Amino acid sequence: MTASTADLSSSTLDFRLAEAEGDGGVSFTSRTLVVAGWAGRDRESVQAHIRELEALGVKPPRRTPLFYKLAPSLLTTAATIQVVGEASSGEVEAVVLRSEDQLWVGVGSDHTDRKLEVVGVTISKQVCAKPIGVALWRFEDVEPHWDELELRSYVHVDGARRLYQQGSVSTLHSPSDLVARFRQEGGAFEPGSAMFCGTVPVHGEFQYADQFEIELHDPVLGRTLSHRYRVDILPIQD
Repeated sequence: MTASTADLSSSTLDFRLAEAEGDGGVSFTSRTLVVAGWAGRDRESVQAHIRELEALGVKPPRRTPLFYKLAPSLLTTAATIQVVGEASSGEVEAVVLRSEDQLWVGVGSDHTDRKLEVVGVTISKQVCAKPIGVALWRFEDVEPHWDELELRSYVHVDGARRLYQQGSVSTLHSPSDLVARFRQEGGAFEPGSAMFCGTVPVHGEFQYADQFEIELHDPVLGRTLSHRYRVDILPIQD
């Protein structure tokens, strides 16, 4: 990830197109970064999740979905991120990015500090980098069959790899719906904007892992976006 010396609030990332007809390049300067939280379509499931987290001390959202605006410089394609302490974990999500003339889709991880989540959800997200894979699809190529896409993630702990998340994006609001709701609330999704579009439940409890793997699978076109990143833990100095 590189940042302009004139504007440290943005970052410029180089992506490639993952398409059957060949690869091309996309240079994307991130100026707005939004994470859509509580983005499930089924209200009862969302409320059940809210109650679970509330029991752990996490303050319930004012409304759902709720849009967290973060520093765009957090977006990164790096293979390693650094976090403070051992209480953070990843969440696989589809990510939509708007360039000057196109809407793109990638796969990312809303890496979050779970200990700070009790203090404030926005803070817990802001303190962690937001990894995203280097390959993108054109949104127009997957929009007609969006609900067929699948999210998966894996964790690596002490050398062992296991499935951590798996589910259909059909359980979440579509990117078009989320962007429309964000704009209705006064948000601007102009060129240079990126939005994380919600995640699927974990298998078991939150897992603090050495490595995370994330995937967005398209069974209709038979292709997968993927990314793997390591977590470098920095010590907490009291």
